[in-house]
Amino acid sequence: MMVNVTSSGTQRPLRRNSQTDEIPTMSAEEQIKDTVTTNDVVLFMKGTKAMPQCGFSNHVVGVLTTIGVEFQDVDVLADPEIRQGIKNYSDWPTIPQLYVKGEFVGGCDIISEMTMSGELDALLDKSGVSYSKEAAKKIRDANG
Repeated sequence: MMVNVTSSGTQRPLRRNSQTDEIPTMSAEEQIKDTVTTNDVVLFMKGTKAMPQCGFSNHVVGVLTTIGVEFQDVDVLADPEIRQGIKNYSDWPTIPQLYVKGEFVGGCDIISEMTMSGELDALLDKSGVSYSKEAAKKIRDANG
């Protein structure tokens, strides 16, 4: 099932055009590109940020939430075309996948490493994405 991901974060099936009774043809790649370019931070994940469906997705949600990053979540389990499409789009085989300002950052291991090294802070600063520097430091202090 093809879905539109709106800027408010809701996913909804593509609607038929009431005049032609046709379903708009937006490919998975077009939907992905639109999502990553219209949202500052996007996490393609299994489940939602309110209910992650895998430990890796849960971990990245935990990091982003703890440091106060507002992000769009996309549940790849809701649409097999998006699930495969995001892997093709990034040329990265695993989920979750984090995008900042349209650029692929990485998956769970990379986000964890970047959080601990301070690289995630630098990327968010450079990208103009709001987050809590204090919370990011607390993560490093608690795990370093």
